[in-house]
Formats: sequence, structure tokens, C-alpha cells
Amino acid sequence: MTTASVLTGDELRELMEQVLPEEAIVGMVEAAQFQQRERKLDAICFVRAMVIAAATGYGGRQRDVARLYYEQGAPRVARGGFYAWFGPQLEATMAGLSQRAIEYARAQPLDVPPLMLKHARDWHIVDATTIKLPDELMAEYPGAGRYAALKVHKRLSVGTGTLYQYHFSPAREHDAPHLVLDESWRGLGLLIDLGYASLNFISDCKTYGIRFVMRLKESWKPKVEYVARGHVQNTFFPGTDLDAMLRQETLALDGRAIDADVTLGRGKNKVVCRLCGIPAPDGTYRFYLTNLPPRLGPHQVSDFYRVRWEIESDNKLDKSCNHLKEIKAQTGPAVRALIHASLISSMLACLVVHRHRLKDAPAPHRTAERTAPPLHPQSVARAMGSAARSIAKAFELSGESAQKEWQHLAAYLEHLGKDPNWRRSPSILDQLRGWRINPGRPRSVRLSSASGRFAN
Repeated sequence: MTTASVLTGDELRELMEQVLPEEAIVGMVEAAQFQQRERKLDAICFVRAMVIAAATGYGGRQRDVARLYYEQGAPRVARGGFYAWFGPQLEATMAGLSQRAIEYARAQPLDVPPLMLKHARDWHIVDATTIKLPDELMAEYPGAGRYAALKVHKRLSVGTGTLYQYHFSPAREHDAPHLVLDESWRGLGLLIDLGYASLNFISDCKTYGIRFVMRLKESWKPKVEYVARGHVQNTFFPGTDLDAMLRQETLALDGRAIDADVTLGRGKNKVVCRLCGIPAPDGTYRFYLTNLPPRLGPHQVSDFYRVRWEIESDNKLDKSCNHLKEIKAQTGPAVRALIHASLISSMLACLVVHRHRLKDAPAPHRTAERTAPPLHPQSVARAMGSAARSIAKAFELSGESAQKEWQHLAAYLEHLGKDPNWRRSPSILDQLRGWRINPGRPRSVRLSSASGRFAN
């Protein structure tokens, strides 16, 4: 990587203005009738503060918004008047802005690892994250117990590293009904959490030409039809229960990978797929179901599934960096408006990382040694939080001063947004994209070398 492959100020400004555009915000505010009679409300400033303040984390999401809003010189209003703005009109505005951010993200060039691209035009990861809410919202958003909680059902694009779609539901509801496949999914690959797994899902993937990888549910009882890889010690009849074969050691768990054709369900609900078993470090096996072709070995199938960790990282970005867990609003519209704002902020961080990664990518189908750290969404989000006031003010600048400030912010985000663990634990996506990681000198050697330089 060369110093030329960095995010420029112009790129950062374009990204920010596309996601938080003044003209579009004005249109959404007018359509939602958000600023009908509130003369003291600077709507553009307020909406941008909703997003930019997400990563500040000073004292709760609404207080963070108020702090950044007033720091921009907006007219002050009574506390009750300020909180009254968090109503259905603001919710509609933030929902519209979120959809615009998603559409912008969908339009970005894809960066799908070559091996994964051979089997699908993009891979999407589906998962849900739960947010606990004040008890006042228990009727609208009942949790699994005697508490209020909301689920955000997320669909993340591997190709862009950011959200492709999301929606809300009460936390008590089961996940599976919230994943509905249709013709629009054709040509995609899916990595899903077990909460969305069902026999209908597997059947729909066949109907719509969707590749998938998922873990085997413990309650499912696959019937083994054929074993392509694995140590089969005794004769078995096609249709033998997998658990019985493992219990009787007909199929030995001896450290070798397992690759078998299996059936699940009965009658018209019967589905056929591939079962891959991979030995884990603790001596157990991890079993995966997939419809990927046999030319991809079990370990490669496992690597594909490991990419699902990206959405776990994205959930952490939402909760720990953009403070979804800090939402204390007591009305549904206020809660949803703040969630939209936090998710837009997460998308901004992911888009910064994606833009930087595209400039830094190895040549297609080639490997390259990474010599400088990549950006990490969580690190970028924290940097955006620390620079929130500067980002908000940069929108108001023009000409040379704006160019200079955006360039400064781009350099700042790149410097503080580096992944601190890129050598020690490189992501599976980095490896699949063709990056070879030089481990560098051991820490003890680096420290001794440094101490030698400063010795008397």
C-alpha cells in the first residue's frame, strides 16, 4: 500500500454530504411536517446532530443530540420543548434519511472476495440485535421476560461492509418469520443465524437460486444419504440418522473433515442439502449445512461461515460505539428516531472503511502482503465521535476553508481509525480477499530494540 491510497478530504466530504445532504433533509422535514410551527428549530442542524452525536456518548442519546445541537449555535429552547421534537414527524424524517443512506451504500462498488464471488454476486449476512428499552414501552415492545425490548433485524452486505436493509420488531417475536425470500434475492449468498433457520428457508433457497451456509440446529435430525469425505467404519444404509452413526461410531470423529449428502424433514417438507463437519480445537465438531458445490471443501465452507462474524462486529459497532444501548427515550417514535440515527452513523463509519479498502485492495485473484493496517469501523466511529463538533461545523464551511477542514478530518479519521489487531488476528475477509499478513517482529524484540535506541 502506498501513501497515495488514502481517503481524501474531497471523498470524505462527498460521502458525508451524500448521506446527510442539506437539500434532501429539507425535503424530508417538509414532507414529514417536522418543522411546521417550530420557528426556533434549526431542522438541518438538528437532524445532522442526531447522526453525528451517536458516537459521542457523553450522557445518553438525547442529551448528546442536545449538546451537539447547541454547540453549533442553534437557538436554545426549554428542556421540555426540546424533547417534544422527538415525535412521529422526526421519526419519519430519520426513516427517510436512513433509506437514502442505504440506497447510497447499495450503489457503491462491491468488494467480494474472489472465491465467494465465484458462487454469488454478493453475500448477505442476516442477524438480529436486541435493545432493552424503558418499561413504559413494554406494551409496544414486549421482551422475552418482564421487560421491554426491541429487535433490529439486519441484513449486511459483505461486498460493501454495511447495511443493505433493516427493520424492527418486538423482541418476543421469533426471528424466522422476519426473513422472507423472493425473486429479488436470486444470485445472492446468505449467511444466517440459527434464529432464522428453517426447512422452508432451505427450500426457498433452492427455489430462488440462493447459496447459503448455516450451522446445523441441534434439534434437527439429518438422515445421511452418502458420505463423500470422512472415516466410515461400518456399512450403513442411506437414510441412517446422523446421531445414530456418530453414537455407534459408524462415522468416526477422528479429526478428519466430514462431507456428506443429507436429507431433512419428511414428505413434501423434505429437503436435500450438504453437511460439512469440521473438527474444533477442543476436539468437538462444528457441523454446517450448505448448498455450495462439492468442489469447495468442508474447510472452505467453514471459512465462508466465519465471515458471519462481520455482523457481530457490526452489532458491537451499533451498541458500543454508536450507543444503541444508551437509548432511554420513553416513546416509540423517539426510540425509533434515535435508532435510525445511530444506524446511519454506523453506516457512515462502514462507508469510510469501504472507500479506504477499495483504494487499498490487492489485484483481483492475486495475493499481496499487507504492510499497513486497514481501517476498522469501530475505530473510525470512535474517531468520528471525538471529532463530532468539527464534523458538524465543517458542513457550514465553503471554499478553501472547507477543503482544508475536510482534508484534516480525513487524515484524522484515517490515523485514529486503524485496526489495532490487524497483525495479531487478521479478519477472515482480509484473508479471503487475498491479503497475506506479515506477523512482523515479536513484541519482545520491538521493545528491546526501542530500549536500545534510548540507552545511555
